[in-house]
Amino acid sequence: MTDPDPERPNPSDGQDARKAAREAGQAARTLFRQLVFLLVTGLRSLMRGLVGAGRAMGRASGPVVSGLRSRLSSRPIATHGGRAGPTTVNALPGGGQTGSSPRLGWSARLRTRPYLVAGLAIIALPLVFLAGLVLYSFATLPPLGGVVPEGGQRALTVEADDGRVFATRGAFQGQKLTAADMPAHLAQAVVAIEDRRFYSHWGVDPRGLVRALWRNTVSGGVREGASTITQQYVRLTSLTQEKTLRRKIQEAFLAFRVESTMSKEDILLGYLNTAYFGAGAYGIDAASRRYFGKGAKALTLPEAAMLAGLVRAPSQLAPTRNFGGAKERADIVLQTMVETGAISAAEADTARAQTITLRTPPETPPGTNYFLDMVAADAKRLSDTPGDVTLRTTLNLDLQSLAEGVVARRLDAEGAKKKASQGAMVVLNKEGAIVAMVGGRDYEDSQFNRATQAKRQAGSLFKLFVYLTAYEKGLTPETVLVDRPIQIGDWEPQNASGRFRGAVPLRTAFAQSINTIAAQLADEIGMASVIQTARKLGVTSDLPDVPSLALGSAEVSLLEMTRAYASVLAGAQPLDTYGVHAIRGTGPDPLYLRPDAKPATPLPGDSRAMMLDSLQAVVDSGTGRAARIANLAVGGKTGTTQDYRDAWFVGVTPDLVVGVWIGNDDNSSMNKVGGGDLPAAIFKDFMQRANTQMASRRKRPSAARAEPAPAKDPIVAGALRGVPEVIDTGTLSFRGRTVRLLGVDGERGALARQLARYLRRREVVCAQAANGGTEDAAPQGLRCQIDGDDLASLILTAGGARASEDAPSDLLAAEEQARSERAGLWRRER
Repeated sequence: MTDPDPERPNPSDGQDARKAAREAGQAARTLFRQLVFLLVTGLRSLMRGLVGAGRAMGRASGPVVSGLRSRLSSRPIATHGGRAGPTTVNALPGGGQTGSSPRLGWSARLRTRPYLVAGLAIIALPLVFLAGLVLYSFATLPPLGGVVPEGGQRALTVEADDGRVFATRGAFQGQKLTAADMPAHLAQAVVAIEDRRFYSHWGVDPRGLVRALWRNTVSGGVREGASTITQQYVRLTSLTQEKTLRRKIQEAFLAFRVESTMSKEDILLGYLNTAYFGAGAYGIDAASRRYFGKGAKALTLPEAAMLAGLVRAPSQLAPTRNFGGAKERADIVLQTMVETGAISAAEADTARAQTITLRTPPETPPGTNYFLDMVAADAKRLSDTPGDVTLRTTLNLDLQSLAEGVVARRLDAEGAKKKASQGAMVVLNKEGAIVAMVGGRDYEDSQFNRATQAKRQAGSLFKLFVYLTAYEKGLTPETVLVDRPIQIGDWEPQNASGRFRGAVPLRTAFAQSINTIAAQLADEIGMASVIQTARKLGVTSDLPDVPSLALGSAEVSLLEMTRAYASVLAGAQPLDTYGVHAIRGTGPDPLYLRPDAKPATPLPGDSRAMMLDSLQAVVDSGTGRAARIANLAVGGKTGTTQDYRDAWFVGVTPDLVVGVWIGNDDNSSMNKVGGGDLPAAIFKDFMQRANTQMASRRKRPSAARAEPAPAKDPIVAGALRGVPEVIDTGTLSFRGRTVRLLGVDGERGALARQLARYLRRREVVCAQAANGGTEDAAPQGLRCQIDGDDLASLILTAGGARASEDAPSDLLAAEEQARSERAGLWRRER
């Protein structure tokens, strides 16, 4: 059998469809007439049987009635007057007698025997109801192929800046599998686990139906389905997914129809090209490419067994989410293939021993979803070409993980006490690339991106534009103004301290965030000039021309404020921020390559240098002292709004610009949290470790050329992998098997719950320790990795546990870093 090329349009498709529709209509009318005939015939037979039963009962009761009649005729019958008299019996022609009881007909006997009527009704009514339901199901039968599975949005494979794939989105469609492309072991695996009698039944398998009914009855629940592959195929292509008796009847009708018009091979191909295999993959080819990075034609036996096992519960068993469960199910498929004779026991053992390597990452790390929402919209704007695409983004996975961790740790430790429930962070490099983004505390609780979508008052963070404008107009950091009570129209600005300092230079006024000085500057140079400077640096939000704007009364986003500070660092106005380097499709040429940045208007050199000097003074001696880092030049600015509703800090280093916001979604006040408090501390936590990571990071592929990601080394044989449960911060459980992390003495309680939240739905891979210990040597422990990072090192660096006495030197160093930073459990011992 040769199948047409699925990519080439067939001009006869429309004629074939109309011919098939006419045949289906003719068959439907014929089947309808046959059903009506069978129903009428059955009811007529039932009535005849009831009439015959009544007559038989009459004949059987004749002698009894005659005996009763003779006995009654010999007895006196009392009259109404109480006297007895002879009974008068009149002879009738034919030997009958008047006064005797007449023979009762079957209808009369039914009226005198209500229990018989009830019994007949119990039998007849369900049959009539079932017959009516069958007729209704047939009358409303949909056409074959009337349902097209929804593909959803196009599939996106998302890479980090170094080429590592870390997320996928959308529905993967792949290509339609043909008979020539389908491996024999793939068909054998699907038939063995889904429908052993596929090649012998006619669409519906009565034996399978009875077997499933018996097993479900014995188990007390639905343990086994009875749908054949043909029934599943027509349900996917012609019916809805409602679970009703009507749909099952229609499913059976259409299954018979499909079996009469299609070959078994075509039915199996259609099913495999339509079924859902989890993780957004529709069809076997899409699933093969999604999980193993190759077409279905190249599937090995263990890979085919794993895919065949996904059909029953694709969302639960998707290897990217539950690799251990998918592997167990694949072993069951292999055993079933042995039982059906498709493969030998030796072939099954060989397949089980082979290592299955996924070519895509586990479940998307939850924290990256804020960034993914942004770049998905960018990808549609930059290239709306249909089909599956791959995005090379600017995200640095190491910095992203670090950013998520520091925000979560600080809020977990101090958020409740300080009445701060939410935080956001944006990290930009000097070129404007977004290398990390935290849009909130938990994406699963709220998908609202507080880094890009939230508009909040900036407070003193806005003073950047006031002072930069002043420096451009000839003032310097040494220029002296007087901190005193002032009034501009009806507005009287106040300092946060409630005091006035007299004459102060602008550098000190900026470092100490003196409100009256900023108000005087804006009034002197003109608010229109300040707004113009903000626009040049990339602020797009509405900026009302009012005196209070100098103190940040306008509502802005964290991303645009961080962008403005990065523009000062880069000396460009404005700096173009972006999250996508390149977009690739299935062809050899990229669909989009980020062009070289257009020459931006440079900031005047003198004013830029004075602004950077003032920013550094904030950290050295001003409100941002909590952000100081030894041996690193750091500048920045704090921002605090009225009643402590918002706290900001934007920090500037030679390589990165980091913006941090802390507050509450309901705009409620915090417990005296200012920009120099939690935001500055979060910046410091991040930058101390970010510098170390950036110094030691490996050479990255070229994003400009959109080089494909290098293939990851397969996990060593015998590795234990899956999504674990957390017993304590040093002990994990993989489907009942306990694993102790090498060199970690675990902690329970809040720290264990934090680790469980961090590991939620993320795959962990554990292997034997480098000291040669065996898996059974529990005291030795195992080394585990998550997203390529050593899990024990991450836990110890975050202060989630203590290092054990046998810990290697790298883990001891991680514990020492946590001690120095007062992170995690070490905070309690100060």
